[in-house]
Amino acid sequence: MMDFTNDEQNLMCIYGMGISRARLIDKLMEMKDYLEEDEKELLTLTESTVGKLSRMTDAEFDQMELVPDFDV
Repeated sequence: MMDFTNDEQNLMCIYGMGISRARLIDKLMEMKDYLEEDEKELLTLTESTVGKLSRMTDAEFDQMELVPDFDV
């Protein structure tokens, strides 16, 4: 199972609670198209998250509990 950072988990919660791994990847890739030049940190976070999602299986993704933790 991939080790996602708190920020990566929160990003996945924002864009993909209750959807498939493939759909979440699609939504994150689509979101990247709307990022502005000064949003490099969000771009890096998104690319890292997509990379990890791409390397895991659907079964591994389905085992994840996506719960936002915006207080950390």
